[in-house]
Amino acid sequence: MSALNTAVREDLLRGMDAYWRAANYLSVGQIYLRDNPLLREPLSIEHVKPMLLGHWGTPPGQNCIYVHLNRIIQQYDLNMIYLSGPGLGGSAVVGNTYLEGMYSEVYPEVSQDETGLKRLFTQFSLREWRWVAP
Repeated sequence: MSALNTAVREDLLRGMDAYWRAANYLSVGQIYLRDNPLLREPLSIEHVKPMLLGHWGTPPGQNCIYVHLNRIIQQYDLNMIYLSGPGLGGSAVVGNTYLEGMYSEVYPEVSQDETGLKRLFTQFSLREWRWVAP
């Protein structure tokens, strides 16, 4: 029996790191931003939500797990599901599914452009997760 090849190519690691950073930005944007989603202008207090739901502690870890699970699913052709409970990590799962394009397939109003990104960020409620009408 041969040992599993556990080495990860450098280009794959760079891609995973870029994906993880993008997922983290989508998570933090949902928690903190209400405008200027691509930071086309200097960040100001007007761009930040006045009251926040959640905090930054959970999403980076969940995003790390998500990207590594995607790698091993593809590498070993696994049938697996990632379950994440409700609460403080909600922005991580939503951000990953948006980054993959699946969120926009289910919710076409949240498009894969600046308008959709702003909608993604603003729909993450100040007090509860709810849909913000178009």
